[in-house]
Amino acid sequence: MNDLAKLLKDDGPQKGMAYRRPRDAATLILIDRSDAVPRVLLGRRHHQLAFMPGKFVFPGGRTEAVDRAAPFASSLDAHMEAKLISETARANAAKARALVLAAIRETYEETGLLLGTRGARAPADGSKRSPVLAKSPWQAFRDAGVLPDLSALSFVARAVTPPGRPRRFDTRFFTADADTIAHRIDGMVGENSELVELVWVPIAETQHLDLPGITRQVLRELEARIAAGLAHDLPVPFFFTRYGKLSRKLL
Repeated sequence: MNDLAKLLKDDGPQKGMAYRRPRDAATLILIDRSDAVPRVLLGRRHHQLAFMPGKFVFPGGRTEAVDRAAPFASSLDAHMEAKLISETARANAAKARALVLAAIRETYEETGLLLGTRGARAPADGSKRSPVLAKSPWQAFRDAGVLPDLSALSFVARAVTPPGRPRRFDTRFFTADADTIAHRIDGMVGENSELVELVWVPIAETQHLDLPGITRQVLRELEARIAAGLAHDLPVPFFFTRYGKLSRKLL
């Protein structure tokens, strides 16, 4: 068993499960670099949830159709957009943007943190008006006067859940600095929520937390990326299963 397989063995497949097509998903890793040692934000999932109960995770979830209509303050970096489109069926710039916006929306829904900028105007291609937005989590951004800043996020990793799992996702992991938090809404985290607590933890100390295997691997990739300056043109690792073996390639 190679090092990657050892790291992810706690997320192993379940025999007898029917094939499930992975759903597009997005996750956001917030980094607080205000002190000498950077810290990342993790949330502990409710112990009664069917999926990864009690695990510490980054906020995130599935993309939704409404994410394509959400306004934004700035466009994606061209290098990042190209990597998001790479190795993706029916991919285009709109899908790439929607993945980043999904990470921002999910972060708000699970933590109450709204990432973006105030006082900016949405570009023409991101200012679609839709009655659906008024009934979605994106209304909270409008009420707070916050527009997502896509240029503030970096693409860290991509991972497809192996076959044989009850739920499968094609997840893109993004990162952003904590200073992109433009507004906070209380009451989104607690004993009756998906995340029961939030913690800011130095990456070296996350080894003591109950984390999914892929989360541990992505944190390793994040450390290397921080050391390299978090540039948008850095290669992005892509984890997937081929012929029953976990693989890693660079986008």
